[in-house]
Amino acid sequence: MNAPLHRLGIAPTAWQVNESWADLTRSPLPSEIITLSTATKTLRLDLAKAALLVIDLQNDFCHPDGWLAHIGVDVTPARRPIAPLQQLLPELRSHHVPILWVNWGNRPDLLNISASLRHVYNPTGTGIGLGDPLPKNAAPVLTKGSWAAAVVEELTRESTDIEVDKYRMSGFWDTPLDSILKNLGRTTLFFAGVNVDQCVLCTLQDANFLGYDCILLQDCAATTSPDYCAQATIYNVNQCFGFVSRSADLLAALT
Repeated sequence: MNAPLHRLGIAPTAWQVNESWADLTRSPLPSEIITLSTATKTLRLDLAKAALLVIDLQNDFCHPDGWLAHIGVDVTPARRPIAPLQQLLPELRSHHVPILWVNWGNRPDLLNISASLRHVYNPTGTGIGLGDPLPKNAAPVLTKGSWAAAVVEELTRESTDIEVDKYRMSGFWDTPLDSILKNLGRTTLFFAGVNVDQCVLCTLQDANFLGYDCILLQDCAATTSPDYCAQATIYNVNQCFGFVSRSADLLAALT
């Protein structure tokens, strides 16, 4: 095996190959072990196997000119994760933890959106639903590439971050999210975003069903639903699907 080997793929799942050899050993990334306090247990985890999923912190859910506000929802609670994430994101990036923005980003033709899903967003058929233009700025609701589907301007996306469009409450259905995480070798997932009792919870549940370690960052997730919905979500994550921590605990573990 004197000829140089060339990498195929991304670390830590890449092969090394040349004309006569294929090295399938997949060298792991250097471990970075931290200890994290949660509501139920103290966790020992490897940042080299971790990623943060930021879900649906988009104009349509968080901006006063977005879709939720248009239908009469007070979006103030949905903006609460912004400040803690402004502190947390740079620290996670400095430890090479991937940031994945998992956002609604529908096709303009909505060909993969069922009638039952459209009904959730336009139950009478006469309102402003998925893909329809917002009255204030004509941005099509939750359509990929539109102002409506853009991440709120207070949160900065970097070139190293990863964007994944989703089309359901769960970020795993009909998307490449699972494949991306597997290729990145990431098995421990931190969760942030809105709504914690809907898209965040559905994505977290599916991650648990797929075998990922799930940690909800409580102050980095919020909902415009009644408070009991958030309380039930926290209970069920602790009871059934993973662990609940806070950004301050994660920041303390990083230092």
